Amino acid sequence: MSPISLPARRSTVERLRWRLFAFLRNSVTLAFSAFLAFELRFDGAMPANYLHPLWIALCIWVAAKAIAFAVGGVNQGYWQHTSIYDAARIAVANSAGSVLGGLAILLLLGPWGIPRSVYILEWIISCFLILGGRLVIRAAATAKNNRRARGEGTRTLIYGAGAAGLQMLWELRQNRTLMCDVVGLIDDDPSKVGLMLDGKRVLGTGEALGKLAKKYAAESVLIAIPSATGPQLVRILNLAAEADVEYKMVPSLGNLIQGKNLGGQIREVAVEDLLGRQSVHLDQSPVRERIQGRVVMVTGAAGSIGSELCRQIARFDPLALIGFDQAETPLFQIDSELRLSFPGLAFHPEIGDITHPEHLQRVMEHYRPSILYHAAAYKHVPLMETHVFAAVENNIFGTWQTALAAIKYGVEDFVMISTDKAVRPTSMMGATKRIAELVIRALQIESDTRFVAVRFGNVLGSNGSVVPIFKEQIAAGGPVTVTHPEMRRYFMTIPEAAQLVLQAFSLGKGGDLFLLDMGEPVKIVDLAINLILLSGLKPESDIEIQFTGVRPGEKLFEELNLRNESLLPTLHAKIRRYTSPSGPDIATLRMHLQELEKIVDYRDVHCLVKLFKNLIPDYTPSEQLLKAASQSNSTRPRPVAVEVSARGDRNLVTLPLSPLPESADHSIARQR
Repeated sequence: MSPISLPARRSTVERLRWRLFAFLRNSVTLAFSAFLAFELRFDGAMPANYLHPLWIALCIWVAAKAIAFAVGGVNQGYWQHTSIYDAARIAVANSAGSVLGGLAILLLLGPWGIPRSVYILEWIISCFLILGGRLVIRAAATAKNNRRARGEGTRTLIYGAGAAGLQMLWELRQNRTLMCDVVGLIDDDPSKVGLMLDGKRVLGTGEALGKLAKKYAAESVLIAIPSATGPQLVRILNLAAEADVEYKMVPSLGNLIQGKNLGGQIREVAVEDLLGRQSVHLDQSPVRERIQGRVVMVTGAAGSIGSELCRQIARFDPLALIGFDQAETPLFQIDSELRLSFPGLAFHPEIGDITHPEHLQRVMEHYRPSILYHAAAYKHVPLMETHVFAAVENNIFGTWQTALAAIKYGVEDFVMISTDKAVRPTSMMGATKRIAELVIRALQIESDTRFVAVRFGNVLGSNGSVVPIFKEQIAAGGPVTVTHPEMRRYFMTIPEAAQLVLQAFSLGKGGDLFLLDMGEPVKIVDLAINLILLSGLKPESDIEIQFTGVRPGEKLFEELNLRNESLLPTLHAKIRRYTSPSGPDIATLRMHLQELEKIVDYRDVHCLVKLFKNLIPDYTPSEQLLKAASQSNSTRPRPVAVEVSARGDRNLVTLPLSPLPESADHSIARQR
């Protein structure tokens, strides 16, 4: 016999032994119930002529209830875990057995075989004994757990006396590895104060948290309010910080259904919990239909968004997934992660630069992707204000080269990641992403590839975003630096951003521009305060907040659409589609790109700004860039002649458009 089969056989034997014991125990209990019913009917002096009917009735009831209990699964489960649902099931099975047995007795002994009151007494007594035994065992087990818990582990208050709070209380009693001694509950509903819930009292409202924590020597608070909004959570965090207690978050019961036990999902409160809106979830069916069995390529696959896109795409069983990036180490890391998490996935990490056509052509010719997600871009606003030509080369020409290669090698769907900073841009990063949008929109007209762009706001936790920076500053003891007290941004999580891109791909028909409903913008200073609270510290007293001033290219408020753009609903409740006039045609755009390439070669910031103003009339350059443009205009030779005409308060620029060398002009004709 193999060692693997021994535990299984032993388990089966123990299970059968337990069920036999339960059957015998129930049979004795039910027989005693029938006997006691007769004794009570005759006040302990049962006539001799009823002994024979007694034995017949006893045997019939025991057999009938054995059948009813087997059908109802009464003998399955542990007595110490008996719940109200178990009690209801036992009561129904016992009642069915009493009725079934009673009918058999009537047929066998006739209507006068035994007194009618015996039928009722037997049912009452059997219910009492069967249920009572289980409830006594459960009460004893609960008392034992309470005695063990008292004084053991961290003294804990549960904030929330709803379904999640009660479930948490039960879990903490049963799971001693969590090491929590619950001293009571707290709820903001005054009508619940004083109530006893599953043996624990609702001690007060949240405003009394500090007083209650001191009175009961509580060291931690478990927040069991899954439906709490961002402001509500911030208020609770402030109360917990003032009470000087630790705090953790209990997930929703929906998460419990989908995953581990509730105790295993207790976690630290995350900054995403404070956004004040529900996370966006993916409608998987149309996404799976478009991705499954196809070759998918992701540029910028080593970045925050690109790597999350790879994780999300891997769930939909693509035929192959190509991760394209020039960053070797993070590409190696996502490769290792995907091989571990998705061993059946054909993931191919490819080193390359989107500004080099030969890199793109090598990869696309080899793998022939059907879908391409273009996430490669320079994104840091202040840095791109001082490296304007790097932004142009990567964000504009990189997108242009990637799109041309996609057309040449028959890519069916092209999805570009854009930004809300492309709306009335004040930064080089936003302006280059806006022109990248114009590029794919123009290419859509003359190609069969479906081009789609997706705009969204700041991504929490992405590389170089404010959250990691704030966390580093807090870990160092401060100060936390914020640019301006009124600086606001739209935020979303990395998984949300990736899911939006996938969902937009399933909705797009070509030439579409999508936006996620990101809720209300969040003050950056509020985000900093919340992160300090999440670290268990107090703003200003423990960690100082300093305002450093708005950086070049930054706005106080991000915008979602242009004046001539409107937003229309889509099939997904949280995604809207832009409608706006079409941009320049491909011939005009190609000439502008040719001139832009000359400007980049000459490093002429002055002409760059003027060309951008021509392409994007609502572009407002930063003061730093205007200063650089002025210096460039006075010190550098002019690569091209510039004619400036005034129309209202807006400068329109016309640049003489000479053709580029043949080697630099890539045909957009599809090559099959």
